[in-house]
Amino acid sequence: QVQLVESGGGLVQAGGSLRLSCAASGRTFSTYAMGWFRQAPGKERELVAAISWNGGSTYYAASVKGRFTISRDNTRNTAYLEMNSLKPEDTAVYYCALRSTSSWYLGTSGYPYWGQGTQVTVSS
Repeated sequence: QVQLVESGGGLVQAGGSLRLSCAASGRTFSTYAMGWFRQAPGKERELVAAISWNGGSTYYAASVKGRFTISRDNTRNTAYLEMNSLKPEDTAVYYCALRSTSSWYLGTSGYPYWGQGTQVTVSS
């Protein structure tokens, strides 16, 4: 069984930065792709960024490209989302999710493992 625990969320002013972490239990983390999703009130959960099992392939939503960076450290079973130049519209609960294959996927249905989420609030 895989468990994912996010941390690093909080309140930040527009233009600021945050770094989210996702710590995974289990020995399968290093072989699976993972993604960061977010869900704002009244909106659907959306993929923000994704990374393949070895970091060789990444995806970013257009709304965060150039501002967010996804990475992973398989030796620590941890993934990260570095968020810079934050905007009020980035306010949401952020979730990390793990695939059961090595390549990333755009939809929520492709991720069987989810963390509990961490709140990110960006004030104007």
